[in-house]
Amino acid sequence: MKRELGWLAGVLVVTAATLAVAQTPLNQQQARPSPAWLTGGVIYQIQPRAFTPEGTLKAAQARLPRLAELGVTIAYLCPIFVSDDDMDQAFWSPRQKKSGMNNPRNPYRMKDFYHVDPEYGTDQDLKDFVAAAHALKLRVMLDMVYLHCGPKAVFIESNPDFVKRSDDGKIKNAGWSFPGLNFASPALREYLWKNMEMWVRDFDVDGFRCDVADQIPLDFWVEGRARLERIKPDVGMLAEGMRKEDQLKAFDLDYGWGRAFSQLEDGAAIRKLWTTRRDERPRGGAKFARFIDNHDIANDDYNNRLEKRWGTARVDAALVWLFTMDGVPFLYNGQEVADTARHSIFGRAPIDWASGETETGKARFAFVQSLCALRKSEPALTQGDLVWLDHDQPKAVSAFVRTVDGARVVSIINLTGEPVKVNVKGAEGAWKPLLSKGAVTDGACNFELAGRGYFVGKQ
Repeated sequence: MKRELGWLAGVLVVTAATLAVAQTPLNQQQARPSPAWLTGGVIYQIQPRAFTPEGTLKAAQARLPRLAELGVTIAYLCPIFVSDDDMDQAFWSPRQKKSGMNNPRNPYRMKDFYHVDPEYGTDQDLKDFVAAAHALKLRVMLDMVYLHCGPKAVFIESNPDFVKRSDDGKIKNAGWSFPGLNFASPALREYLWKNMEMWVRDFDVDGFRCDVADQIPLDFWVEGRARLERIKPDVGMLAEGMRKEDQLKAFDLDYGWGRAFSQLEDGAAIRKLWTTRRDERPRGGAKFARFIDNHDIANDDYNNRLEKRWGTARVDAALVWLFTMDGVPFLYNGQEVADTARHSIFGRAPIDWASGETETGKARFAFVQSLCALRKSEPALTQGDLVWLDHDQPKAVSAFVRTVDGARVVSIINLTGEPVKVNVKGAEGAWKPLLSKGAVTDGACNFELAGRGYFVGKQ
């Protein structure tokens, strides 16, 4: 009887604790700890069809030393699993049709989650890629697309419950005209968990970027993360999503979406969005990937790429913001040589690597290299708290300081193309310049910044 009472008391304690957590406001709960290689790293996205003219893993592997030279630390591969080859355009996404590539093989429409698509090479090629990256001290993340599959997915016939179906048994599509996966099926969940485990256990990948993560039940990701940690304790997880609860247990980073962050043209709007995101999330759980370009943006830009629309100076100033802001800077392939070529996820459209031999391309490579080195050398930029600095040019200028162990790094960036004079409270004193362009300071909070000018300094 005593044993039974003791067991009951234990259950009551656990239940009470669980209820207490559930009733605690999200912003008063603590986010999960995350691996330093991810939160302190620099992500470089490889879209294989654009990364090399060959579009293969072997060709991408040959360029890894150049990435290591650049100073990035994480190679994130867009999906390289077997894509569906069904020519019925009823199952093509609108973007796929619009691309004009007439290619059924959309890398985000899976036929087989368990093998590398022959377009990119073999399973062994992926093992070789990961091994080569690790030899260069680069981590590797794969892109997992679990919301949907292709109409010819290898499991549909043998496991009809793996996809969503209407009352009459017909397959129901998720977004983009693709059959939706059925997360109400325990067998489907097990199939996908084992898939993630396989890539970590057998291929030694370091983590995953999870496509449209918000549209997949969070408990699926929580269990998946727990299983992966039993194989590789420091596995990393990036959600292409913004679910506020993500970083309690499942994910380390979310995507840093929002117009203020994507345009970087209004300092007050940037500060407001940053504050909102921090205040609504768990403590220590407002960690985001910071980017201005990625495979989706580049794909939809066609020939009017970001470098053309913004110009080199604006992109450079934005990169300073990405690398000094909290979160993890995220570079898209070719950004380091100011690439302007059309990219498409729906067919072969490679980076114009000749851009890297131009004056602009060489300058951009050296610039990104210096940003990567700065992030590595200054702990405040990876571990420091962020405090916004008040000033008299709230729209034109973004100003903040990062602090850790008494060291302070200030970042003051002119977001406009016009010169500005700004008085920044809390920025007085002598600053050792770490990175500066078109900036003059009098040591008494006053800064003169050229159009797209910036000052990053240390005290």
